[in-house]
Amino acid sequence: MALFKSSVLAQSSGSLGGTVYSHNRGGQYIRNRSTPTNPASAQQQVVRNALSALSNAWVNLLTDAQRTAWDVYAANTPLTNRVGDLINVGGLGMYQRGNVPRLQAGLTRVDDAPVVFSLPVLSGVSVPQGNPATPSVDVAFDNTNPWATETGGALLVFVSRPANPSVNFFKGPYRFAGTVLGDDTTPPTSPATITTPFAFSIGNRLFVRTVAVRADARLSPQLRFQITF
Repeated sequence: MALFKSSVLAQSSGSLGGTVYSHNRGGQYIRNRSTPTNPASAQQQVVRNALSALSNAWVNLLTDAQRTAWDVYAANTPLTNRVGDLINVGGLGMYQRGNVPRLQAGLTRVDDAPVVFSLPVLSGVSVPQGNPATPSVDVAFDNTNPWATETGGALLVFVSRPANPSVNFFKGPYRFAGTVLGDDTTPPTSPATITTPFAFSIGNRLFVRTVAVRADARLSPQLRFQITF
């Protein structure tokens, strides 16, 4: 699926030949018509289960006031889509955006919306080295970042399958690899060694993606890295 801007079509929907035109909160998009598949790897199922559980909680557990607060947070904290437009993903979208990573990290679900209308900043992260024998990567970070100095905050690490060293771009999918938990008494020590879900060898290149989640469920923009062994 590809987002696009058009000077001709203000809003398009439907199909023509093998191409489908539609739009959602993220903007207008086009995709090839295809027969849906149902991949069901363990990692995909974890995310699907989290989305399903959060949708159920949104409908059956959250109060009207909580849902309204998430709508307010979403309206005041627009996200940038892939073509550079600011979009409002809605209260449910923000609720899931902040809580899916928390559930992946083994943290508790946050039902009360953030009252700070901004995305947290993630800085001071690097991936200086890795160890093919383990296999693992070392993730260095600034343990004075807000996620690291609060209980309920975390740094999440995702990695790619190994690639040839000539590959300079990786779109995904990334695999969740591990978490560095924040602590308001004793912040974590940098660097953290994260076991990778894929084996790799000398000469391979790995791509690493990191995001920070705050205790109030605000999720930072991602930082990406590549490391060649």
